This record gives sequence, C-alpha cells and structure tokens, in this order.
Amino acid sequence: MTHLENRNLRRPVALAALLALGTSPGLNAWAQSTLTSPAGESTLTLGTVQITDKAQGPLTARNVLSSVDVLGGAAVQDTSVDYSWELLQRAPGVLVTPFRQGTDAGRFSFRGFNGEGRVNAVKLLIDGIPSNDNAGGMPFLDAVFPLDIENIEVVRGTNDPRYGLNNIAGNANVNTRIGGNETQINTTLGSFNTREVQLAKGIETANWTQNYFVASRDSDGWRDHANARKLAVAGKWFYTTDDGRHRAGLSVRHFENDALESGYLSAAAAASAPRSSPSYASADRSTRHTNQVGLFHDAQLGDLSWSTRLYRNTYTNQRWVRFTQAGVQQERDSDENQDGAISTLTWRPQVSWAHELVLEGGVDYQRQTNLSQRYRTVERVRTSQIRNWDYTLSNQGAYVQAMIRPVPELKIVPALRVDHFSGTLVDRLAGSTLPLNAYGTVPQPKLSVVYSPWQKASVYANVGRTFQIGTGIDAYRASTQKRDLSASLNDGWELGLKFSPHEGLDGRVAYWEQKASGEVARTLGVDGLVDTGGQGNIGRTLRKGYDLQLNLRPTGKVSGWVSYSHQQATITAPDPSAPTTLGKEIENVPHYVASLGADYQLNSGWKISAWGTAQGSYYVERSNTLGKFGGNVLLNLSAQWRIQPDLTLQLQVRNLANRAYEYVWYDSGSWGHSPGDGRAYYATLAWKFK
Repeated sequence: MTHLENRNLRRPVALAALLALGTSPGLNAWAQSTLTSPAGESTLTLGTVQITDKAQGPLTARNVLSSVDVLGGAAVQDTSVDYSWELLQRAPGVLVTPFRQGTDAGRFSFRGFNGEGRVNAVKLLIDGIPSNDNAGGMPFLDAVFPLDIENIEVVRGTNDPRYGLNNIAGNANVNTRIGGNETQINTTLGSFNTREVQLAKGIETANWTQNYFVASRDSDGWRDHANARKLAVAGKWFYTTDDGRHRAGLSVRHFENDALESGYLSAAAAASAPRSSPSYASADRSTRHTNQVGLFHDAQLGDLSWSTRLYRNTYTNQRWVRFTQAGVQQERDSDENQDGAISTLTWRPQVSWAHELVLEGGVDYQRQTNLSQRYRTVERVRTSQIRNWDYTLSNQGAYVQAMIRPVPELKIVPALRVDHFSGTLVDRLAGSTLPLNAYGTVPQPKLSVVYSPWQKASVYANVGRTFQIGTGIDAYRASTQKRDLSASLNDGWELGLKFSPHEGLDGRVAYWEQKASGEVARTLGVDGLVDTGGQGNIGRTLRKGYDLQLNLRPTGKVSGWVSYSHQQATITAPDPSAPTTLGKEIENVPHYVASLGADYQLNSGWKISAWGTAQGSYYVERSNTLGKFGGNVLLNLSAQWRIQPDLTLQLQVRNLANRAYEYVWYDSGSWGHSPGDGRAYYATLAWKFK
C-alpha cells in the first residue's frame, strides 16, 4: 500500500461527513433539481432544464427508457474544469478516470466498466451525432466547453435501441445551446496559471436561430511539465418554416489542443513528490485536432415525424510518450475519419384500444477510414516504425420500437435492434490484408416497462442486449486465426423504483445486472518494446450493482442531492490461458462511486454551494494480488455574487481539503501512478447582455 493510500484510510469517515453536509439545512444543492418528471417516467434531473413537452419528433430517452439522468445547464455551465469529461462526476453512477497525460487526459464510464481504455463501454453523442473514436474513446468531447452545454442526458443500461456500436453499458448525449437572444462571456483566472475565456452568442428571429461559441483555456497544470493550450470554435444555424413543420440546420465544431505530458511516477515518487515529472518524460507531448460537421432536418407530416442527421467527424492525434524508465519513447499517430447518417421515422396513430401508441423505426450508417501508426523514437526523433495500419470499418444498424400505454398507468416499450459490420485492414508493415471478422448480423432484443399505480411513484423494469466487437486490428481476422470471432453479447436487466413522495423530493432505487458472453480488452502495450495491438480475451463476465439517488428541495432557497452506486465486475468463465482469474474482479473498477451537493441561496445577490465525489479503491490487475488503489473523497466549494443583474462573480475552490488521490495502472510488470490535482482556486466573471 502506498503513502497515498495511507492518507486515504479515513475516507469512509470523510464520506460520512460529506453526506451529512449534503443534507444539512445550512447549505443546499450546487445543481438545482427541477423535480418535474411527470408520473410514468423514471428520469431524474439535476439543474434547471428547459423541456418543451410536445407530441412530435422522435421518442426521447426520458419518455421510454428507465435509468435516465439529466444534468441541466445550471449544473455545469459555471464549473471550471480542464476537460468536459470531468463534468460527468456529478451524474449518478458515473466513474471518471483521470489519466491527466497530455491530450489523453481522461474519460468516463458506468455500470461496472472503467474509463481506462481497455474496454470503452459508453456511446457518446454531441447533439445526437456519434462522437466516439474507433476504440470507443471520447476525443470529441474535449471540443465542448461547459458554457456551451444546454444539458447532458445519461442513459444507463442495455435497453436503449437507438444505438448499437459502443453502446455496451449505455450512452450519454451532450446537447449544446440552440436559440436565445443573448451574449455571455465568462473569463476565468485560477491556480496553476489558468486563463480561460468562453463566449456564447445566440441570435433568434421568427424563422432563424444562430449560435456561436469561442473558447480558449491555457493552464500550466498542477504537476510539472503539464502545460496545455486549448481552443474551441463552434457555430449552429437553423431555419424553421412559418408553419413549423420543417426545420433544417447546420452545425460546425473545431477543437485543437497542444499539451505536454507530465508522465507516470513510481509509487515512491508519487508519495514523496506528487507534483514532479520524471526526467524520462521530458520530451513527451501531444497534439490533437477534432472537427465535426452536422446537417439536420426535422419534418412533421401529420401523424408522422421524420428526423435525419448527416455528419462528418475527423480526429487526428500525435503523441510522444514514454511510460516507464525501462521503456522506450513512442510516437503514436491516429488519423480517423467518420462519415455517417441517422434517420428516424415516428408514427403516433390514434387508436381506440390504447391510451397512447407510438411506433418508431430508425436506420443509421457509419463508415470509418482510419490510420494508426507508431514509431520508436528518441527525443521525438523516429528510429523505427512499429505499426502501420490502414483500415476501414462500416456499421449498418436499424431498430424498431413501440411505446404502448394500454392504460395511463402502464407503459410498455418493446424494441429490436440489429447491427451489421464490414471492413478491411491493411497492415503495411507486415504486407498483409485482413478481412473483418464475420460478426454477421447482431440482434439485440429489448423490453422496458414502467408502471405508475400511484401519482407519487413508478416501478420500472427492463431487459436488453448490447454487444462488443473488436477495435483496431482485433476486429479483423488474422491468417493464423482458426475461425472468425463472434461479437460478445451483453445481456442485462434492471428493476427499480422512482418515487416523489411530496413536492421537493424525488429519488430512485434500482438493482441491475449485466452478463457478457466473451468480453475482450485492448492490449495497451505501454512499454513499446512490442506492438501486437489488438485485444486479449477476458472471458465471460458478470457486472451487478445497485443505485441509490435522492434529490431534495426543502425550501425555495435550499436544494440538494446525493447518489451512491455500488458495483462489482467479476470473471465467471476465464480465458483458458488464465484459469486463476476465475471469480476475480476486473481491474480498475471501484466498488462504489458517490456524489452529493448542496446549494444555499442566501438572498438575491449571494449563493453558496458545496459538492463532492467519492469512489472506492480498485485492483489494478486480474489476479487481484497486487493491492488496491485509487480510492478518494473530494470536496469543492463555490460562492456566487451577483454584482449587477447582468454581471456575476464566482469563486471556486476545488479539492478543498487538498486530499491526495491518484490514477494507477499496471501492465506486464510495469506500474504507473498519476497523482490528481491538489487544492485549486478559480475566479470567474460572467457577463450576460442582449
């Protein structure tokens, strides 16, 4: 056990104190809960969310799915973070994995999966546009800064038929601003020489909406050799016809990031000098560029609603990294392009035998053309090439679902999705061409039920199937492979209760399980001495857990929330080459994640807020013999002063207690420790005007 772990031995006591703070009458929720989910829905909301209830357009997640959580703009727009994936710490049941290494800074996951990169299990969308890379990572999320976010919708579980690829544990859709007639400028100064400017401009007329966004964030980082310089630019233009039956739009988004890498430390160095950077990482750095272009069209044709999205994503990342003193520096280059289309048709017929009936079908297509190249380097000078993949991956998917309400109290949502894949990989170093594994057509039946016999409670249940295919070279059949690999099927179910016993209080209790028929994990190859790429077989796995959530608003000035998710991921039938992993836990999955917060509006001019997160420790490898790491409890405070109606000053303190915490990995005898940021102070001046 490291010194960092010793410093966290008191975390259960700290967590209890934090829970007490979150429910004390003296403070209230950082993110205001609207507490407006109607009966028959199991969605919970943090932060103010503007919802227009109209019986048009495609079925939304909050209408038909079960474990749905919405983070409103008020919960995220005023938060100072280095990267937007950090905002997901507030969402119930979400685990954030902070590498904090150059452009590869971190990502999020849930339902017993981790964000480490071996298995990326969350489908990410930005304004409904798929936004994962080939491996399921989330580089496009970096382009969306907090001020540009209208809300974040998180769907946990296996019962969402709208998406196939990467939708293993669920999905998250980040919706950005649209419309409005105001300009907002946020300027932030803070610790580690942080300087940030965000500008959001909305222009709305009878038929047109225009939205523009520009942001820049520079920071030296808490650790040495951790400088990062980020720039984001976005625009959205939408036109609606006079009769409101048609809407068409264009969205454009660009992001670039130049960052140094502080490197991974040994356990001793992380404990004695957590802000240091090892000398062998002095030449490590990375550069990332992402672009997204989307075309949108929505039409209302009587009882039919038709929605179509066309998009193009491009992602380039050049990274020089040396993971350990014994390893060698690598240059890792990714160049990925995605072209896709999504179209959904929704029919709302009037029938006599049901209170409500909605039928929906959708199709989607994505084609990836990707390059993945790696080199051994010395001080960023290439000495030899160790990877040169040129590959394509095409995904065709379709789904049908119905929302049936035979009586007002009962909602039944059966669904079926199918996905098919094709593609080819050219290994230019080996001089070989590999066909995609013949995954065939992957069927995914799903069923969701919500029963609301009481106005103040809803019981819900769902079952569903999702799937996992290989990424990179592992998706293609090698000449030494005896047979095509099948997709790993993930079968899950959930049973829950969503309740609102009285005005100002709502919550959820749920139990869930998810089984994988043949889970695989990426081989990260951190030392660069070999570069087989691909993935290793884990075997059959079982993930299970329970979620507890509570939102409360005891008075008009006070609100708060608390969530606790317990989870466990175990191997039930191991890979034949690793029989000792039977019954062992999958690496980097803590047993719990928790979040809570409180917000107290003293008067019209002042608001005081507190929120915190906690997670348990985790094993770093599948034998479960090398100890547990990563547990932490972190607390943040904020105060807002409305100087004038259009001018607000916000002061934030992150990691108030200056707790030591870290991300830890282990790979084939090599260790890496990445200490998290210490206490940090930020001041933001927000100016809104017409």
